[in-house]
Amino acid sequence: MTKPYVRLDKDDAVVLLVDHQTGLLSLVRDIDPDKFKNNVLALANLAKYFELPTILTTSFEDGPNGPLVPELKNMFPDAPFIARPGQINAWDNEDFVAAVKATGKKQIIIAGVVTEVCVAFPTLSALAAGFDVFVITDASGTFNDITRNAAHNRMSAAGAQLMSWFGAAGELHRDWRNDVEGLGSLFSQHIPDYRNLMNSYLTVNAKK
Repeated sequence: MTKPYVRLDKDDAVVLLVDHQTGLLSLVRDIDPDKFKNNVLALANLAKYFELPTILTTSFEDGPNGPLVPELKNMFPDAPFIARPGQINAWDNEDFVAAVKATGKKQIIIAGVVTEVCVAFPTLSALAAGFDVFVITDASGTFNDITRNAAHNRMSAAGAQLMSWFGAAGELHRDWRNDVEGLGSLFSQHIPDYRNLMNSYLTVNAKK
């Protein structure tokens, strides 16, 4: 049975950035490293643009996973940051779950490293807890296409929606008339071809 269309709602969504750690990032091989980091930062900028509550978490920082990438810490200095002492599934950490529930939001936008563990486990747990979960696939990374596809299939079968950061931004925005230049600027920061499009748009409108 197909689940009815559930749209992202900027008034009911929280962003979870899970285990984007310096050590774990070196494991990402299913997407070009530069593109991957761009996508992660695009998702972070999306969260800031739509003023979505954002929660950061890491796993076992003192081990080989390493610390959170500094860009995310700098972008969200006041966001809840849960440094999990050892739990592999972030949902097993009481502080993390409490931070999610404290937002009062029922839609979870999630990305992390690696996809089949750090993203899939909390996604499955959140779905079981009654949340709608939207996985940002291009801001989540893992070893190769085989493990990524297996994780995507597992999450999708459980009811998660798989999206790109660009698709999520469009669904959150709903209508271009809400803010053409603001959304266009967000896209332009992370998609060079979109920068060309916006430059053309701004040039034409400056002549009117």
